[in-house]
Amino acid sequence: MNNSLWNPLVKKISRPLLAVSLSCAALVSLQGCVAVVVGGAVMGTLAATDRRTFGAQTEDKAIVLKGESAVKRALGDAAHINVNSFNRVALLTGEVADAQARATAEREVKAIQGVLAVQNELVISGLSNLSARSSDVVITTKVKASIVDTKDLYSSAFKVVTEAGTVFLMGRVTHREGDLAARVAAGVNGVRKVVKVFEYITEDELKTMLATPSKVDLNEENK
Repeated sequence: MNNSLWNPLVKKISRPLLAVSLSCAALVSLQGCVAVVVGGAVMGTLAATDRRTFGAQTEDKAIVLKGESAVKRALGDAAHINVNSFNRVALLTGEVADAQARATAEREVKAIQGVLAVQNELVISGLSNLSARSSDVVITTKVKASIVDTKDLYSSAFKVVTEAGTVFLMGRVTHREGDLAARVAAGVNGVRKVVKVFEYITEDELKTMLATPSKVDLNEENK
């Protein structure tokens, strides 16, 4: 499938997901929305355009679950830590009380089987409040929408995480795509800073991926 056909397809697929996300932001009820998206056809289709292997996608989900459990067990309610993973690279964001807690969180996540690296972006400060976290959800949704509307960007190639107004961009992308996505994110209202957490691929690798997109259907896999 050529680029001109594939990119509009990804954009059409992504819009229903963004609509769900926007509703989540308004209701500040993320957990319920995850169930809606995962249980529907949207997630199954998006997985088919993901640049990670199906195995890597599965491992990333496991890393997030195990990581959140591990840091919660180690630090309890004294820290607010979000664990994200893309292609087995874990990203830690949030707030901790001191340098020791920051190191503990990183050590716990590094010990999880399958983790290749940890980018520790935890800050030492008081815990953020519900209003700040809700604002981050809205920013994430706006950044995703902006990426969808940007020519030459494939929204399914990016994972967007926002913490205290700082946007972290993850994904397997070319330098061209990464730089463009960073500029797009920086232009979104409320964004204070953009941090790239990319795994870079070449333009030739991208062409190969687009020529042979994955045909994995998560709806079938989950039956």
